[in-house]
Amino acid sequence: MIFRQLFDSTSGTYTYLLASRQGGEALIIDPVLEKVDRYLQLVRELDLKLIKAVDTHLHADHITGLGALRDRTHCITVMGEHTHADVVSMRVAEGDRIEIEGLRLDVIYTPGHTDDSYSYLLADRVFTGDTLLIRGTGRTDFQNGDPRAQYDSIFNKLLKLPEPTLIYPAHDYKGDTVSTIGEEKQFNPRLKVKSIDEYVDLMNNLKLPNPKMMDLAVPANMHVGLHQEEIARKGLALSASEAMALRGQSDIVIVDLREKSEREKHGVIPGSLHAPYPNLQEEVSAGGMLHELGAVIGKRIVFYCAFGERSAMAVQAAQDAGLNARHIQGGIDAWKKAGGPLVH
Repeated sequence: MIFRQLFDSTSGTYTYLLASRQGGEALIIDPVLEKVDRYLQLVRELDLKLIKAVDTHLHADHITGLGALRDRTHCITVMGEHTHADVVSMRVAEGDRIEIEGLRLDVIYTPGHTDDSYSYLLADRVFTGDTLLIRGTGRTDFQNGDPRAQYDSIFNKLLKLPEPTLIYPAHDYKGDTVSTIGEEKQFNPRLKVKSIDEYVDLMNNLKLPNPKMMDLAVPANMHVGLHQEEIARKGLALSASEAMALRGQSDIVIVDLREKSEREKHGVIPGSLHAPYPNLQEEVSAGGMLHELGAVIGKRIVFYCAFGERSAMAVQAAQDAGLNARHIQGGIDAWKKAGGPLVH
C-alpha cells in the first residue's frame, strides 16, 4: 500500500494520500488548498489517478483543497451526510464504505468537535479528524460542537476499536505523527475523566481563542465551488420535473454516474444506464458506450448522480467530446423530492 502523511505547518493539518499500488487509484483525506500543487506533484510522481478527496469535517483553520482538487482532477469530493458544505458530490453515512481500487474505508459518524465530524477506518488504522487527537481531543465550543456527543463518539465508538489500531488525526501541534487506541487510553489526559459530566465540564472550560482563519475558512469551506450554477447558466441543466417529462422518449438516454453502493442504498431511475463517474472519460471518448450512443446513434444524454455535482462535471466532459448532454440539477435528491419514480 502507498501511504503518505503530509503536513501543513501553517494550520498544523495532516493530509493523507492512500493507494493500493503504484499506477493505481488514489484517495486523499483532509487536503489543504495551499498544498494542492504538492499533492498533485506526488500523484504524478507515483503514477496515481486521484479518484476521491475526502474531508473528515468542515474545517475552521484552513481552506479545504477539495474544490481545487475536484476542478483539476475531476475527482469525487466526499464528506459525511451531516455536512453543511454545498458542493460535496458523495455524502456518506455511518456504516457506508468509501472504496477505491484495492482499498476500503469504513465510515464512522463521530460528532462532537463539529456536528459533521466523521472518522474513517482502514484495516489497521483510523483517521479520526479532530475527534480524537494524539494526547488530546478536538475542541467542542463552535460549529455546533457538543462535548456530550464527543464523549459518546470517543468512548463508545473509537475506543472500542482494537488497541493496536493506529490513530492518524487531522491535526497535531506538538510534532506527534501517530498513536494507537491503546496508547491514548493509557496516556491521553482528556480521557482520564470518570464520567460524561466530568468530560463536559472539562471541555466547557478550556477557554481557547478561536482559530485565526475561522471567519474566512468556515464560509469558504461551505461554498467550495459552483459547478452546477455554471452548467445551469449555459442552459445545460434540467429540473427533476423536466427530466421526468423526457423519460421514455426514444432519443433520450438517462445515465446514472453513482457507485453501486449508492444505487443499492438510494434507488435508481427506472430505465437508466449505469456508467460510474470514474470511468466517464473512457465512456465519452471514441469507442466508449456513451460516445456510441451520442455520436453514432444520436441520443441525447441526461446524466444524474447524488446531488448534481458529478453530473455537472460529466455534462462538461460530454460536451467537450462533442456529445449532446444535460444533467438533472440536484441529482437523485431532487428527483426524490419531486416524487420521481425509483426502483431498488
